[in-house]
Amino acid sequence: MDPTVLADFAHRLRGEDVDLTQQIEAYERTGIESLKDSIHELSSYDNHPADLGTETFERSKDLALLDNVRALRHQVRQALSRLDAGKFGICDRCGREIDYNRLTAIPHTDLCLKCRREIESMNPPRWRPIEEEVVSPPFGQSFKDHTSVAAYDGEDTWQDLARYGSSNTPSDAGGGDSIEEAYIDHDEHRGLVEMVDGVIDVGPDAIPPDPPAG
Repeated sequence: MDPTVLADFAHRLRGEDVDLTQQIEAYERTGIESLKDSIHELSSYDNHPADLGTETFERSKDLALLDNVRALRHQVRQALSRLDAGKFGICDRCGREIDYNRLTAIPHTDLCLKCRREIESMNPPRWRPIEEEVVSPPFGQSFKDHTSVAAYDGEDTWQDLARYGSSNTPSDAGGGDSIEEAYIDHDEHRGLVEMVDGVIDVGPDAIPPDPPAG
């Protein structure tokens, strides 16, 4: 790569490193306010889980932004190290030269576009939380809708509990008229695998005798 172009990238990367470091120092200097301090309460627990939703979201957002800035600074410094070692602009995976336009857009990248797409195709988006891979029942995902299991599962437990109320309201359920309609699958027949299971076996003693003839 042309020395003038390398010098331009080095200037950009060092500038990004300074900017990101200043952001991190600002976070660390001011600190991230705790949840209890931000709401001025003695406890961050409440009877209604939606009351602290905004505050919890803001704390999570602040921490995520700080982690993102730290990760980005690490990538920038890795790119500076590659530049000093004479390996800047070379894909770490295939060893080919990274396209100039890609480097211009993302100067800290260490992969060419082809390799990045291949890696992303091998790791599709996750639809369930990663914790479920290591958390076993009864604390893991226990809904058995798409399996052959017909036993009482987590969904049945949730439906039984939700009948007594939750943080959802009828409007949250898409126009429900009552609180009984404010949870998912409220219209399912609870406890029934097949409709015939709803027939009560009362036994022969409960069958009334035939009326007398005549």
